[in-house]
Amino acid sequence: MADLTTSSNSYVPSSRAGSRRSADRFHYWLSWAIPALIFVLWEIAARLGWLTPQVLPAPSSVAATAWNLARNGDLFVHLGVSLLRAMTGFLIGSAIGLVLGVLAGFSRLAQALIDRPIQMVRAIPFLAMLPLVIVWFGVGEVAKIFLVALAVLFPIYINTMLGIRQIDSKLMELARVIGMKWPAVVRRIILPGAMPAILTGVRYALAHAWLALVIAETLATTQGIGFLAMDAREFLQTNVILLTMIIYAIIGVAADALVRSLEARFLSWHANYTKAEKS
Repeated sequence: MADLTTSSNSYVPSSRAGSRRSADRFHYWLSWAIPALIFVLWEIAARLGWLTPQVLPAPSSVAATAWNLARNGDLFVHLGVSLLRAMTGFLIGSAIGLVLGVLAGFSRLAQALIDRPIQMVRAIPFLAMLPLVIVWFGVGEVAKIFLVALAVLFPIYINTMLGIRQIDSKLMELARVIGMKWPAVVRRIILPGAMPAILTGVRYALAHAWLALVIAETLATTQGIGFLAMDAREFLQTNVILLTMIIYAIIGVAADALVRSLEARFLSWHANYTKAEKS
């Protein structure tokens, strides 16, 4: 009787876990089925003549353009330059935003000194800032990296500060009562507690980095995905323009998947973190 009870109790959780895994797989493939269906309908509409090549060329035409650019090496050159700009700007902006966010999160005085100016600069549209950036840095690589770093700084700063401020005060009181030293408090309470907000900031920062890069690559340049799109616009090459948009989308999905993998590593302990969020 005891064995039967034990086996039945162990069976229920395992069956629930199996059904949850099945639901996760279904949702994962469903999330990819919708974009695939859009591409199929797009191809059919283009082949039936409902869409003209000048307005919206077929996905097969865009794929052929990508193959031609990849075969002569131009695509990889432009992609590599854009990735290097985005990565450099992201690292600089996230480092500055993290430091400022930590300072503002820990100190009311630091927040009073730096938060208002940051919020004022954040409210300025990028296109309005572009002439001043050109005056400061010219139209070289420094200006492009500066714009990307500036776009990344704001979401990292805001989410880091809020993540630190939202840590449960009871945990801090408990650490004080048991005599936990400050490095241990930071390592065991503050960083884990702020990590969900910080990773949310990283996710937003990656999206902002690519938006800023598109604007930055409209400056005088001869390399980059943005340059490829601007050059194609001059010659009405819609297939190349669509290719650059698809590249941005693929990079965005890959960057988001990277952040999700970081969440899987650092937030597996979190009560609200489930496998459904990772799919």
